[in-house]
Parts: sequence; C-alpha cells; structure tokens
Amino acid sequence: MKKLATYYVFSSANTPLLKVDKPIPELNEGEILVSIRYTTLCGSDLHTYCGLRSEPCPTILGHEIVGVVEEISSSHSGLDMQGNPLRIGDIVTWTIFSSDPNTDVYQSEIPQKNDKLYKYGHRQITEQDNLHGGLATHIILRPHTGIRTLPKEIPLAVAATINCAVATSAGALRLADTVAGKNIHIAGIGLLGLVSIAMCKESGANNIIASDINSDRLAMAKSFGATHTVHLGELKDSTLLQDIAVDRFIDMSGSPDAMETGIETLALHGHAVLVGAVFNQRKTGIDAEKVIRKMLTIKGLHNYNYTDFSTAVDFIIENWQKYPFESLIEHEFPLEEVNTAIAYAISQKPIRAGLSIHTSNEKF
Repeated sequence: MKKLATYYVFSSANTPLLKVDKPIPELNEGEILVSIRYTTLCGSDLHTYCGLRSEPCPTILGHEIVGVVEEISSSHSGLDMQGNPLRIGDIVTWTIFSSDPNTDVYQSEIPQKNDKLYKYGHRQITEQDNLHGGLATHIILRPHTGIRTLPKEIPLAVAATINCAVATSAGALRLADTVAGKNIHIAGIGLLGLVSIAMCKESGANNIIASDINSDRLAMAKSFGATHTVHLGELKDSTLLQDIAVDRFIDMSGSPDAMETGIETLALHGHAVLVGAVFNQRKTGIDAEKVIRKMLTIKGLHNYNYTDFSTAVDFIIENWQKYPFESLIEHEFPLEEVNTAIAYAISQKPIRAGLSIHTSNEKF
C-alpha cells in the first residue's frame, strides 16, 4: 500500500485550484522525498494565478517551501551542500532549482540560467513528473538541488521564505559589490526590500534609504534597519536623494518610475541592481550620457546562484530573531484552504500569506 500525496493543481488563470491525491512514486537515483511543512505565497505565484505571467499547465504552484526529510534514495550522497549528514526528520530548505553542471552551457556563477533547468513550482505536471511544487503535502528533490539543514528553532514560516526572497536578496547584494560604509537606496518595500535592508544593515552600510508608495511599508522598513524613508508619491517635496550621495541602488519594485529615479540619483561610480522588473510594463528610460559621465554600473538579477542560497541560509540562522521576520507572514491558512489563501493574498496584499501543511497517514 503506497502512501498518498495531496497537491493542488493550477490549470488556468483566475480559476480555483483543484485537489488531487496520488500515490507517492518510488524515488529515482539521487532523489529525496520531503514532507512539506510550510509554503508561503510569493508574488510570482499570484502573478501566475492572475494571468500576468504564464507557466506550463497544469502545474503545482509554490516554491517558497520548507519541509522535513522523509526518505533518501540509496544513491544520494546523504549530505547537504555544506557536507552535513542528511537524516530522516531533518528540517531542510533547498534551492528553487536543480541545475546539472554536466551540460555544455553550464556557468557556475549563473546556474539558474542553465539549459534544461528543473525549477520547483514552475513545472508542468505529467504522469512521470509531479510532486514539484509547494502547494502539496510532499515534494521530490532532484539531483543537483542545493539542500541545507536548518535549526529546529527557526519558525517554519520564516524558513519558507529563504529559498526565494532571502536568497534573491543575497544575490542582489552580491551584485551591488561593496555595501559596507556605503549609502544604499532600496526601492520596493516588500519582502525582498525588507530583507535587503536588513542584509545591508548587517553588512555595515552607512545610510539605508527605503522608498515606496506605501506609507505602512515604509514604517516597516525602519524596523528592518532603514535610516531614512522616501515616499515616491511625494518625491517632488523631498531632496533626500540629492542630499545623500547614493552609492548603491537596488530596485525590488519593478516600477519604471522607481528605477529611473534610482539610477538618476546615483552618485559618481554608483552601482544599480535591478531585480523587480519581471513582468510586462512600459520601457524604462535611462540617460546614457549620465551613465557614462558618472561611470555607473547597472546589473540585472533573475533568481540566484548556489552561493547566494547558502548566504541566505546563514543570514536567517544568524539574524531571524534580530528583525521582525515572523510578522511578515500576515495570515496563515491550512493547505485545504489554499483557494481562500490566494484570494486573501490578492485582495489584501500582505507581505506574505502562509500555508501550514500537515501530512496525513492516509494509505493508498
């Protein structure tokens, strides 16, 4: 009698997810079965649900996940990416992707852009390939997935955000180059922005300016280490971005207005890292002459690499109690109320809504 997994299927925009129960398959070479304990709804999940981005369907949404090791295939090394033993019952997080280093196009600095990337929460369900998304009771981790064990005292809701928002923020800081002693401007105060502020604070940044159009989010930014805030809707009344020489600009908003302002107000030899613009919108205008004369560096980041992921894990282990991360999961639902959770996240726009998942002992 095989144990059942439950997952919720997304097939088309703005339609309810449907529950499916399936027997858990035998593990293939190098795979690990994880019992999911918590999944948070990322903005990209909501964009897909609302039809603002497309995924191969049917699919299982959800990629900000934390779970417990339930089974390890005999051919797996039995170690996480730090060389620590993996044991049944360990709490683990993992990279959002599995990237095979044996492909011809593999680049170690950008494994997330490899050919034939296996990306959790973004794959089509087939008879041979399922259990790859977070809105489920189980997930199967494929070979070349970066896995880290976590201390049991980290709240599951906080741990779930590591392998997307926190790791992406770590990647943004890596591309920003030196942060210590610099003046930083971060636009877009969602989870990515708040994490980036805290990371800059821990890295020894001088001034940290948070900008957004939401006053409540700007108030949150202060609790994560921002020294100054700017309401982008009232920018004409503020000279802050001119009074402070901004060395680093990180955009998590995706707003062309915010990106234009951030790049425009960078000081000499400043660096801009653009992260948030992952949906269709108007073109962003850049004054090329100013980029040249100021000797600016502009970089883009999509997802993150294995090193960024490990940096993110270390950051949360060391700092989850220093900042109010737990407060950012503003409402929690059981998995069976996933459609209610999605409706809440779309209408109320919390930093995150969470799904607490408890595996049943149902047998097939």
